[in-house]
This record gives sequence, C-alpha cells and structure tokens, in this order.
Amino acid sequence: MAVACRKLGVSASGYYEWRTRPPSPRAVTDDALTAQIREIHTMSRGTYGVPRVHAELRLGCGVRCGRKRVARLMRASGLQGIYIRRTHRRWSAPPVHDDLVQRRFVADAPNRLWLTDITEHPTREGKVYLAAVLDVYARRIVGWSLSDHLRAELVVDALEMARWRRRPRRGETVLHSDRGSQYTSWAFGHRLREAGILGSMGRVGSAYDNAMMESFFSTLQRELLDRRSWTTRRELAGAIFEWIEVWYNPRRRHSLIGYHSPVEHERLYTAGAHAA
Repeated sequence: MAVACRKLGVSASGYYEWRTRPPSPRAVTDDALTAQIREIHTMSRGTYGVPRVHAELRLGCGVRCGRKRVARLMRASGLQGIYIRRTHRRWSAPPVHDDLVQRRFVADAPNRLWLTDITEHPTREGKVYLAAVLDVYARRIVGWSLSDHLRAELVVDALEMARWRRRPRRGETVLHSDRGSQYTSWAFGHRLREAGILGSMGRVGSAYDNAMMESFFSTLQRELLDRRSWTTRRELAGAIFEWIEVWYNPRRRHSLIGYHSPVEHERLYTAGAHAA
C-alpha cells in the first residue's frame, strides 16, 4: 500500500480517510435519480432516450433536474433509446383526390385532419399488414386494422374503426393518404363519401407528403417490430394491439405535443374547451 501511495502521490492517511468517507450528497442523489431513470426506461420497454426520460421525470414524477444530468447518468448506466429504421414504399395508383394538406400537418382540434397508411412486417407464417388512421392534433391512432392481405378491406376496416370511435361531423374531417390502390378503390372512396369525410392524396413517390404517418410507422418498427422475430401472425397481431392501445395512445410521451401522451393531450384540449 505504501508503494501505491508513493506512486499516486497521496499520503497513507489520506487514502484511508478516502476509503472510510461516506458518499457525497451529490453521489447519493445521483444514485436515487439513476434508480428512477432505470424504472422509467424499463416502463418504456427500453425505448425512451434522454428527452423522454427527462420529460417523464419532470412531468410524470415531478423531479426537477437537467437534461444533461439525465444524459450523464443514462450513459454511465448503459441506457439508451431506440433509433430510426426506414420503411418501404408501395406501388401507387392515379389520384382520385387533390392534395388538401400540402405537407402542413397541423390541426387546432381533434378530428380536423387524419392521416392513413399501410405497413407490413414478416412472421414465420407470412406477412402481417397494418393499416392505421392517425389524428394529427394529438398524434393519436384512432383506427387500425390487421390482415394477411392487402385488399381494400384492410383500409376500409381501419377507417370504420376511426368513424365508430370518433363520430366526426360531416365535412369537418380531412383524411390524407398516399396513392396506394387500396385508397383509390371504389370501396374506400364510397365509405369516405358516406361519412362526409374529405379525401386528400399526396404525390407519387414522396414520403414527405405523408411524413407524419411515416414517422409513426418508423416508431412502431424500431420500438416493437424490429426488436425480435415473430413466429405467428396471431402473436404479432396481439403485440401490435397491446403496443397501440396499452402503450402508445395512453402512455407514450410524444416530443411534439409537449411530451404528453396522445390521450393526455386530447384530455387537456377537452378540459380547456369546457373551461372556455
């Protein structure tokens, strides 16, 4: 020990004092905060990075701390979020609606602007196809449908769920999609007209014309679909249902709506509307 102390340039008494010294108040609070960060990261299914962990601490737990401190503690604990994977594109048919959105993905209330699209993911039994309808105001998934095919019924069923859940008033809602053949089909157009929903379509080959929907599917891919392999279609369908209805809509914090969940953001809108 004496040799080590000489090499390090410290006294033996100083070394023994350091060994018996209790942790500093900062170290104690760092340990407690790290434990909370680990709980939040586990609660998020291992998907939250620094911004959402910080938001959960601040908004969900009432803990005041800096984002840089959260980043430091997550880095020291080997915790990180999940990052982006690019999605596919499909064959597109001629448009049957004008582009009413023009990449302006903003809405001042629920049921003003909906977006819809389809994604796919493989299992050992074959592919599962997901059609989803997203309300732009709170980034909430208001309708979705799963199938083993890409026929028009897939997107019609997602639209019907959105109509049943939201009961939009005639003429108040725009539904924006790409030019996939399912969305240009007679069956889908008939349901739009029947519900009084205004159709809108982006251009061919431009992911930016439906960028918010692409972003949702990217989140789904990296936080659920790509994290493991799936054996059966039924297994994957159950996981998608649970991710949307138990996690994403009611609990997952979204950076573009003040780190609220979609359900909470709509609740705040409703409370404000009633107060006014």
